[in-house]
Amino acid sequence: MPADTIERELARGESLSIINIVDYLIEEACKKRVSDIHIDPTRNTVRVRMRIDGVLHDACTLPNTISSEIIARIKVLAHLRTDEHQMPQDGRFRYQLSNSDEDALDVRVSIAPTYHGENAVLRLLSNSMQEFTLQSLGFCTTDIQRIASAMRKQGGMMLVTGPTGSGKTTTLYTLMRMLNSSDVSIVSIEDPIEYSVDGVEQLQVNPRVGLNFANGLRTILRQDPNIIMVGEIRDIETAAISINSALTGHLLLSTLHTNDAATTIPRLLDMKAESYLVASTLRLSIGQRLVRKLCESCKQKDSISRDEWKYIARGEIKKIIDRRCPVYRKKGCDQCDGSGFSGRICVAECLLVDNDIRGAIMRRASARELHDIAILNGMTSMRQDGLRKVADGVTTLEEVLRVVHE
Repeated sequence: MPADTIERELARGESLSIINIVDYLIEEACKKRVSDIHIDPTRNTVRVRMRIDGVLHDACTLPNTISSEIIARIKVLAHLRTDEHQMPQDGRFRYQLSNSDEDALDVRVSIAPTYHGENAVLRLLSNSMQEFTLQSLGFCTTDIQRIASAMRKQGGMMLVTGPTGSGKTTTLYTLMRMLNSSDVSIVSIEDPIEYSVDGVEQLQVNPRVGLNFANGLRTILRQDPNIIMVGEIRDIETAAISINSALTGHLLLSTLHTNDAATTIPRLLDMKAESYLVASTLRLSIGQRLVRKLCESCKQKDSISRDEWKYIARGEIKKIIDRRCPVYRKKGCDQCDGSGFSGRICVAECLLVDNDIRGAIMRRASARELHDIAILNGMTSMRQDGLRKVADGVTTLEEVLRVVHE
């Protein structure tokens, strides 16, 4: 954020505009492709940070004397209670960018009481989601074919897995948009609803009235759906209903928190799902992470170092990238604000459940064995996919090592 803009506003003293300060934060965040704005009170100041390409950066520091007023302004925008200071609150609002003819920006708000006062985290939801394809997200041709094959089948489950912030929701919405047509009924239960999708009936989880994923899924089954999207399988009850829904001919899309695609199966079994039901219903498990893309304006060509080659020359990885293959390093320029990176792309693996995998599920094989069987049957691991993107000059080896742990 231009420091002078904030300083000029703060210099106005008692006549400063809190509305202008909040607007400046959102406007600048949009210019820098920020996904989240963190407004955190400390003992003497208010620290503002912005998450760009998955990494938090300091944006500016505000006096703590206006902390409560900034939070109050955000609460007003999100239609939250301004007189409640001890309970967490969640909401959202639409913000119309100045000098922009585009649709208003959706902003999701989370307010929480902390030791030094209430903080706020604003999630900026990009309107560009409608433009995403599996290819633009970073999926390789082989994985796109596997996903397309699973989507053509009648019924079953397709699960997207990974930790928080790995792009699962974006992938899930992309799949849902690909399946969306006038001859099918798609119903979703989400917490929260990230994006509004025309043609999809979207239900919002609401614990205050007893509407959780399990109850919402029961309601959805009475809505005559062809395709069901569950925001996340979190518990035994939701897992059981999801599997039964997939068993009765519905195509079910959901997410699960696991480290990789193969660990999805033991996780479902840990949720008391019967192995024969998992083998019968699971069609595809997608494991993914997000890596930062090199800035095309300033990336520099380099050679692989000896230490890097020690990592690469393990198992099947060395078949993807040659010792003499050039790699690229980050540099930093005005286009990328000196970070050397611009945007993110996923590294993924798609475990297609074939007869060999079904047999392994029935004997409750470990995640390691399931992973090895999938590799033998043609699956590209996340590490292999990451190395391909390094070889193609899309990202750096350091970035792949940062997010992919094996």
